[in-house]
Amino acid sequence: MAAAQGQRSDGAGEMESSEGKVADSAPLPFRAAVDALREARLRPEIEIDPTRPPQRLAPYAYALEAAVVDGDEDLADGRLVLLHDPSGHDAWQGTFRLVTLVRAELEPEMAADPLLPEVCWSWLTGALQARGLTAGEASGTVTRAGSHYFGGLSERPPASQIEIRASWTPREGTGGVPDTAAHLAAWCDLLCQVAGLPPAGAGDGSVVSLPQRRGPLSP
Repeated sequence: MAAAQGQRSDGAGEMESSEGKVADSAPLPFRAAVDALREARLRPEIEIDPTRPPQRLAPYAYALEAAVVDGDEDLADGRLVLLHDPSGHDAWQGTFRLVTLVRAELEPEMAADPLLPEVCWSWLTGALQARGLTAGEASGTVTRAGSHYFGGLSERPPASQIEIRASWTPREGTGGVPDTAAHLAAWCDLLCQVAGLPPAGAGDGSVVSLPQRRGPLSP
């Protein structure tokens, strides 16, 4: 992945189903929302790239995949999808929807904490609130999974993973365009927190992150 430095993807005018490309025929609010995602300036630990979006969730979609990187190691990864239906959607209560997946590996003792799911969900809502953002009709799941290895893999230690799946409706601003850059920044805050990094500019110790688990995520 290339580090996110507000780079714009080339090839505007291609089909919106292609990676990083949006058709000129797409509605102006959607194109403006995608432009804001492309131009966002993010933390240096984040590497982010456009990826192929889902095809059947909404008339228009744009997707990003990101990882929190420390040297050659991915501490956490995730995917953020922007959906747009100009006609509106009853379940969304709006014309835009953000859908996300965040994953990180944990030490087994952390994964055993009964409060971990509630804490992880609060990180998502807290990251949005910290940037003054509204998450309408928010829903999601927090899943813990454990892996034990046998046979030819028996030398591997047990592994545990946390996975956050969520979606929410961003509040639309001028011209019906949500502040997608701010939502992306909040999502990256969540990604870094799950990876075990302190919040940007944090120094009061009031926000606790998961301890870092060194080593790449399991495929």
